[in-house]
Amino acid sequence: MADIISRDGTWNFDGDTVRIVPGSKVHPVRQDLGELAVPLRAVAGVSFEPDRKGGRLRLRLRTGACPVLRAADGRLKDAADPYQLVVEKDRTGVAEYLVDEIRNALLIEQVPEGPVDRFLLPGPSVPVSGGGGDGTASFDGETVRLTWNWKAEESKTESGPVTLSLPEVTGVRWVPAIGLENGSLRFDRGGVASAAPAKFDPYSLDLWGLSKREYTAVLVAAAVLVRMPATAEPDAPPTALEAPPAPPADDHDVLLRRLRELGELHASGILTDEEFTTAKQAVLKRL
Repeated sequence: MADIISRDGTWNFDGDTVRIVPGSKVHPVRQDLGELAVPLRAVAGVSFEPDRKGGRLRLRLRTGACPVLRAADGRLKDAADPYQLVVEKDRTGVAEYLVDEIRNALLIEQVPEGPVDRFLLPGPSVPVSGGGGDGTASFDGETVRLTWNWKAEESKTESGPVTLSLPEVTGVRWVPAIGLENGSLRFDRGGVASAAPAKFDPYSLDLWGLSKREYTAVLVAAAVLVRMPATAEPDAPPTALEAPPAPPADDHDVLLRRLRELGELHASGILTDEEFTTAKQAVLKRL
Protein backbone atom coordinates (compact mmCIF):
# COMPACT_ATOMS: atom_id res chain seq x y z
CA MET A 1 0.00 0.00 0.00
CA ALA A 2 1.22 3.51 -0.83
CA ASP A 3 -0.26 6.85 0.11
CA ILE A 4 0.57 10.53 0.17
CA ILE A 5 -1.00 13.25 2.29
CA SER A 6 -0.71 16.92 1.37
CA ARG A 7 -2.66 20.11 1.97
CA ASP A 8 -4.19 19.62 -1.47
CA GLY A 9 -5.59 16.20 -0.58
CA THR A 10 -4.75 12.54 -0.06
CA TRP A 11 -4.02 9.76 -2.56
CA ASN A 12 -3.93 6.12 -1.54
CA PHE A 13 -3.15 3.07 -3.67
CA ASP A 14 -3.80 -0.47 -2.41
CA GLY A 15 -2.79 -2.34 -5.56
CA ASP A 16 -6.27 -2.32 -7.12
CA THR A 17 -7.70 1.16 -6.54
CA VAL A 18 -6.44 4.73 -6.34
CA ARG A 19 -8.48 6.54 -3.68
CA ILE A 20 -8.50 10.32 -3.96
CA VAL A 21 -9.72 12.55 -1.13
CA PRO A 22 -9.65 16.30 -1.84
CA GLY A 23 -8.33 18.80 0.70
CA SER A 24 -10.61 21.22 2.50
CA LYS A 25 -9.60 24.31 0.51
CA VAL A 26 -9.55 23.05 -3.07
CA HIS A 27 -11.44 24.17 -6.17
CA PRO A 28 -15.27 23.86 -5.85
CA VAL A 29 -15.39 21.19 -8.57
CA ARG A 30 -13.06 18.90 -6.61
CA GLN A 31 -14.74 19.73 -3.33
CA ASP A 32 -18.26 18.98 -4.60
CA LEU A 33 -17.14 15.83 -6.42
CA GLY A 34 -15.72 14.49 -3.16
CA GLU A 35 -13.85 11.22 -2.66
CA LEU A 36 -13.07 9.15 -5.75
CA ALA A 37 -12.24 5.46 -6.06
CA VAL A 38 -10.45 4.93 -9.37
CA PRO A 39 -10.07 1.26 -10.38
CA LEU A 40 -6.67 0.36 -11.79
CA ARG A 41 -8.29 -0.74 -15.07
CA ALA A 42 -9.38 2.89 -15.61
CA VAL A 43 -5.82 4.23 -15.36
CA ALA A 44 -3.71 4.89 -18.46
CA GLY A 45 -0.68 6.31 -16.66
CA VAL A 46 0.67 8.40 -13.79
CA SER A 47 3.45 10.96 -13.49
CA PHE A 48 5.12 13.27 -11.00
CA GLU A 49 6.31 16.66 -12.23
CA PRO A 50 8.81 18.19 -9.77
CA ASP A 51 9.30 21.94 -9.38
CA ARG A 52 11.07 24.22 -6.91
CA LYS A 53 8.13 24.15 -4.48
CA GLY A 54 7.58 20.39 -4.63
CA GLY A 55 5.68 19.20 -7.66
CA ARG A 56 2.44 17.86 -9.05
CA LEU A 57 1.05 14.34 -9.33
CA ARG A 58 -1.02 13.62 -12.42
CA LEU A 59 -3.18 10.53 -12.89
CA ARG A 60 -4.03 9.97 -16.55
CA LEU A 61 -7.24 8.03 -17.14
CA ARG A 62 -8.18 5.97 -20.16
CA THR A 63 -10.32 7.93 -22.60
CA GLY A 64 -14.00 7.45 -21.83
CA ALA A 65 -13.50 6.08 -18.31
CA CYS A 66 -14.57 9.18 -16.34
CA PRO A 67 -17.84 11.04 -17.02
CA VAL A 68 -16.48 14.28 -15.54
CA LEU A 69 -13.53 14.27 -17.94
CA ARG A 70 -15.86 13.36 -20.81
CA ALA A 71 -18.16 16.27 -19.96
CA ALA A 72 -15.21 18.65 -19.56
CA ASP A 73 -13.63 17.56 -22.86
CA GLY A 74 -10.19 18.83 -21.89
CA ARG A 75 -11.42 22.22 -20.65
CA LEU A 76 -10.82 21.82 -16.90
CA LYS A 77 -8.23 24.08 -15.30
CA ASP A 78 -5.46 22.32 -13.38
CA ALA A 79 -6.92 23.52 -10.07
CA ALA A 80 -10.30 21.93 -10.92
CA ASP A 81 -8.88 18.63 -12.17
CA PRO A 82 -9.64 15.90 -9.58
CA TYR A 83 -6.80 13.76 -10.94
CA GLN A 84 -4.03 16.20 -10.03
CA LEU A 85 -2.41 16.74 -6.65
CA VAL A 86 -0.07 19.53 -5.58
CA VAL A 87 2.78 18.02 -3.56
CA GLU A 88 4.87 19.87 -0.96
CA LYS A 89 8.66 19.75 -1.19
CA ASP A 90 9.04 17.36 1.76
CA ARG A 91 6.63 14.88 0.12
CA THR A 92 8.34 14.47 -3.24
CA GLY A 93 9.98 11.16 -2.29
CA VAL A 94 6.62 9.70 -1.29
CA ALA A 95 5.09 10.97 -4.54
CA GLU A 96 7.78 9.24 -6.60
CA TYR A 97 7.23 6.01 -4.64
CA LEU A 98 3.47 6.18 -5.30
CA VAL A 99 4.11 6.66 -9.01
CA ASP A 100 6.40 3.61 -9.07
CA GLU A 101 3.79 1.47 -7.28
CA ILE A 102 1.01 2.43 -9.70
CA ARG A 103 3.24 1.94 -12.75
CA ASN A 104 4.35 -1.46 -11.52
CA ALA A 105 0.73 -2.52 -10.97
CA LEU A 106 -0.24 -1.34 -14.46
CA LEU A 107 2.62 -3.36 -15.91
CA ILE A 108 1.85 -6.48 -13.89
CA GLU A 109 -1.89 -6.38 -14.62
CA GLN A 110 -1.16 -5.48 -18.26
CA VAL A 111 -3.78 -2.71 -18.25
CA PRO A 112 -4.04 -1.26 -21.77
CA GLU A 113 -3.74 2.50 -22.28
CA GLY A 114 -6.42 2.61 -24.97
CA PRO A 115 -9.96 3.99 -24.67
CA VAL A 116 -12.93 2.21 -23.16
CA ASP A 117 -16.45 2.21 -24.60
CA ARG A 118 -18.29 2.71 -21.31
CA PHE A 119 -17.72 4.61 -18.09
CA LEU A 120 -15.62 2.89 -15.44
CA LEU A 121 -16.40 5.51 -12.76
CA PRO A 122 -19.92 6.35 -11.51
CA GLY A 123 -19.68 10.11 -11.86
CA PRO A 124 -21.04 12.73 -9.44
CA SER A 125 -23.58 11.54 -6.88
CA VAL A 126 -27.10 12.95 -7.10
CA PRO A 127 -28.76 15.23 -6.29
CA VAL A 128 -26.23 17.64 -7.74
CA SER A 129 -26.45 21.31 -8.63
CA GLY A 130 -24.14 23.88 -10.12
CA GLY A 131 -23.72 26.81 -12.40
CA GLY A 132 -24.02 30.54 -12.02
CA GLY A 133 -24.19 33.35 -14.54
CA ASP A 134 -27.90 33.71 -15.22
CA GLY A 135 -29.13 30.67 -13.27
CA THR A 136 -28.56 27.31 -11.63
CA ALA A 137 -28.94 23.76 -12.94
CA SER A 138 -29.86 20.83 -10.71
CA PHE A 139 -30.34 17.11 -11.34
CA ASP A 140 -31.83 14.51 -9.02
CA GLY A 141 -31.13 11.46 -11.16
CA GLU A 142 -34.43 11.70 -13.04
CA THR A 143 -35.12 15.36 -13.73
CA VAL A 144 -33.07 18.38 -14.80
CA ARG A 145 -34.26 21.72 -13.47
CA LEU A 146 -33.04 25.15 -14.59
CA THR A 147 -33.89 28.13 -12.39
CA TRP A 148 -33.11 31.75 -13.24
CA ASN A 149 -31.76 34.63 -11.19
CA TRP A 150 -32.32 38.36 -11.54
CA LYS A 151 -29.50 38.64 -14.09
CA ALA A 152 -31.23 36.37 -16.63
CA GLU A 153 -32.88 37.70 -19.78
CA GLU A 154 -36.54 38.65 -19.44
CA SER A 155 -37.56 35.88 -21.86
CA LYS A 156 -36.22 33.34 -19.36
CA THR A 157 -37.53 34.87 -16.14
CA GLU A 158 -41.02 35.39 -17.55
CA SER A 159 -41.27 31.72 -18.55
CA GLY A 160 -40.12 30.56 -15.13
CA PRO A 161 -38.03 27.47 -14.24
CA VAL A 162 -37.54 24.81 -16.89
CA THR A 163 -37.91 21.10 -16.11
CA LEU A 164 -36.65 18.26 -18.31
CA SER A 165 -37.11 14.56 -17.60
CA LEU A 166 -34.03 12.46 -18.31
CA PRO A 167 -35.58 10.68 -21.36
CA GLU A 168 -36.11 14.11 -22.97
CA VAL A 169 -32.40 14.92 -22.86
CA THR A 170 -30.53 13.77 -25.97
CA GLY A 171 -27.33 15.67 -25.33
CA VAL A 172 -25.55 17.84 -22.78
CA ARG A 173 -22.64 20.19 -23.44
CA TRP A 174 -20.54 22.25 -21.04
CA VAL A 175 -18.14 25.01 -22.06
CA PRO A 176 -16.49 27.28 -19.46
CA ALA A 177 -16.15 31.02 -19.87
CA ILE A 178 -12.79 31.85 -21.43
CA GLY A 179 -11.49 35.41 -21.39
CA LEU A 180 -14.27 37.73 -22.54
CA GLU A 181 -16.27 34.89 -24.09
CA ASN A 182 -19.13 33.48 -22.03
CA GLY A 183 -19.49 29.78 -21.41
CA SER A 184 -22.63 27.66 -21.27
CA LEU A 185 -24.33 24.52 -20.04
CA ARG A 186 -26.71 23.32 -22.76
CA PHE A 187 -29.27 20.52 -22.82
CA ASP A 188 -30.38 19.22 -26.21
CA ARG A 189 -33.81 17.75 -26.89
CA GLY A 190 -34.97 15.60 -29.77
CA GLY A 191 -31.40 15.16 -30.98
CA VAL A 192 -31.25 18.82 -32.04
CA ALA A 193 -28.67 21.29 -30.74
CA SER A 194 -30.05 24.80 -30.30
CA ALA A 195 -28.39 27.51 -32.36
CA ALA A 196 -29.69 30.31 -30.12
CA PRO A 197 -27.22 32.14 -27.84
CA ALA A 198 -27.22 30.61 -24.37
CA LYS A 199 -28.55 33.78 -22.76
CA PHE A 200 -31.78 33.43 -24.78
CA ASP A 201 -32.04 29.64 -24.86
CA PRO A 202 -34.42 28.39 -22.11
CA TYR A 203 -32.58 25.04 -22.03
CA SER A 204 -29.16 26.59 -21.39
CA LEU A 205 -27.28 28.40 -18.66
CA ASP A 206 -25.23 31.41 -19.71
CA LEU A 207 -21.96 31.22 -17.75
CA TRP A 208 -19.97 34.42 -17.29
CA GLY A 209 -16.86 33.19 -15.50
CA LEU A 210 -17.23 35.56 -12.56
CA SER A 211 -16.87 32.83 -9.95
CA LYS A 212 -15.16 29.45 -9.52
CA ARG A 213 -18.56 28.10 -8.51
CA GLU A 214 -19.70 28.37 -12.13
CA TYR A 215 -17.37 25.48 -12.94
CA THR A 216 -19.60 23.16 -10.92
CA ALA A 217 -21.98 23.14 -13.89
CA VAL A 218 -19.66 20.50 -15.36
CA LEU A 219 -20.68 18.15 -12.52
CA VAL A 220 -24.33 18.48 -13.51
CA ALA A 221 -23.37 17.72 -17.11
CA ALA A 222 -21.40 14.65 -16.02
CA ALA A 223 -24.18 13.35 -13.75
CA VAL A 224 -26.69 13.62 -16.61
CA LEU A 225 -24.28 12.18 -19.16
CA VAL A 226 -23.53 9.03 -17.16
CA ARG A 227 -27.26 8.34 -16.68
CA MET A 228 -28.48 9.00 -20.22
CA PRO A 229 -29.80 5.78 -21.83
CA ALA A 230 -27.27 5.99 -24.65
CA THR A 231 -24.30 6.05 -22.26
CA ALA A 232 -25.45 4.38 -19.04
CA GLU A 233 -24.83 0.63 -19.24
CA PRO A 234 -23.96 -0.40 -15.67
CA ASP A 235 -24.71 -4.08 -16.28
CA ALA A 236 -22.80 -4.44 -19.54
CA PRO A 237 -20.03 -7.08 -19.50
CA PRO A 238 -16.40 -6.04 -19.99
CA THR A 239 -15.58 -5.33 -23.62
CA ALA A 240 -12.47 -5.96 -25.65
CA LEU A 241 -11.38 -2.39 -24.87
CA GLU A 242 -11.70 -2.85 -21.14
CA ALA A 243 -9.33 -4.84 -18.96
CA PRO A 244 -11.00 -7.39 -16.66
CA PRO A 245 -10.83 -6.89 -12.90
CA ALA A 246 -7.51 -7.75 -11.29
CA PRO A 247 -7.32 -11.19 -9.63
CA PRO A 248 -6.93 -11.50 -5.85
CA ALA A 249 -3.44 -10.71 -4.59
CA ASP A 250 -3.10 -14.15 -3.02
CA ASP A 251 -3.86 -16.09 -6.25
CA HIS A 252 -0.41 -17.71 -6.53
CA ASP A 253 -1.14 -19.52 -9.80
CA VAL A 254 -2.04 -16.23 -11.48
CA LEU A 255 1.04 -14.50 -10.10
CA LEU A 256 3.31 -17.34 -11.20
CA ARG A 257 1.80 -17.15 -14.66
CA ARG A 258 2.52 -13.43 -14.72
CA LEU A 259 6.10 -14.08 -13.81
CA ARG A 260 6.38 -16.37 -16.83
CA GLU A 261 4.70 -13.74 -19.02
CA LEU A 262 7.12 -11.08 -17.80
CA GLY A 263 10.01 -13.41 -18.59
CA GLU A 264 8.69 -13.90 -22.12
CA LEU A 265 8.27 -10.13 -22.60
CA HIS A 266 11.84 -9.59 -21.37
CA ALA A 267 13.23 -12.34 -23.60
CA SER A 268 11.48 -10.86 -26.64
CA GLY A 269 12.93 -7.43 -25.94
CA ILE A 270 9.63 -5.72 -25.10
CA LEU A 271 10.75 -5.10 -21.50
CA THR A 272 14.14 -3.64 -20.68
CA ASP A 273 16.32 -5.22 -17.97
CA GLU A 274 15.32 -2.48 -15.53
CA GLU A 275 11.59 -2.77 -16.32
CA PHE A 276 11.71 -6.55 -16.00
CA THR A 277 13.54 -6.41 -12.65
CA THR A 278 11.14 -3.84 -11.21
CA ALA A 279 8.03 -5.70 -12.38
CA LYS A 280 9.36 -9.07 -11.18
CA GLN A 281 10.10 -7.67 -7.72
CA ALA A 282 6.59 -6.23 -7.49
CA VAL A 283 5.07 -9.64 -8.34
CA LEU A 284 7.32 -11.46 -5.87
CA LYS A 285 6.14 -9.11 -3.10
CA ARG A 286 2.60 -10.40 -3.64
CA LEU A 287 3.48 -14.11 -3.56
